[in-house]
Amino acid sequence: MSKPITSGPWVVLQRPNPSAKMRLFCFPYAGGGAMIYQSWWRSLPPTVEVCPVQLPGRGARLRETPFTRLEPLVQETARGIAPYLDKPFAFFGHSMGALIGFELARRLRRSPSLRQPSLLFVSGSGAPQLGPLSRPLYALPKPELMEELRRLNGTPEEVLAHPELMELMLPIIRVDFEVCQTYAYTDEPPLGCPITAVGGLSDVEVRPEHVREWQRQTTSDFSMWMLPGDHFFLNTLSAQLFHILSQQIEQLISSVD
Repeated sequence: MSKPITSGPWVVLQRPNPSAKMRLFCFPYAGGGAMIYQSWWRSLPPTVEVCPVQLPGRGARLRETPFTRLEPLVQETARGIAPYLDKPFAFFGHSMGALIGFELARRLRRSPSLRQPSLLFVSGSGAPQLGPLSRPLYALPKPELMEELRRLNGTPEEVLAHPELMELMLPIIRVDFEVCQTYAYTDEPPLGCPITAVGGLSDVEVRPEHVREWQRQTTSDFSMWMLPGDHFFLNTLSAQLFHILSQQIEQLISSVD
């Protein structure tokens, strides 16, 4: 039996669940942190232990220097979550988090001694081989960057209108955009785990054809869902997303019981 785990710098557990049959590691979108996923345990099956991943530069790790490139971020994330890979697990990532989950799965594959993910669930992201789908935003002057944030509709207007809050948030948003927009895909064999890809029908950048291209990254099952909403359907259509995610995880668990 796997031993119970506790929160650490990389994994912030809101509700430890030592009897769970699977762990779900959740990676944030640009500018986000582990708190995005703090209540997900309430909406997912009791057989799942939700493991929100906290990246440097946010939350309790606010004083740590954030990463500006994906490769070292993935390298350190792999080290950070290694103690938690003692039972079956899946990855969930939205936008930037999808890239982290994908490259992390590829990195774990290079370490035969480590368990591989049972599922990669990607949300709000085009397939990695397509490269960045937007122009570089991380170096924009503040007024232009603020307009881009409004267009993407992921930051509440009351936050955008709060100068002190934005002074705290903009630096981490910039470095996260830099992580995504300097990403250079390298060709490797497809993953062996299933991939589920979800997009928003009104997303101004990630279109259905971009989401469908994730199919090329797996030799296993692929499923695709397009939900109403923009790039941040994660926040507005959570019930539908939870239904899809719960269904996928329950199928995985039943296949290994």
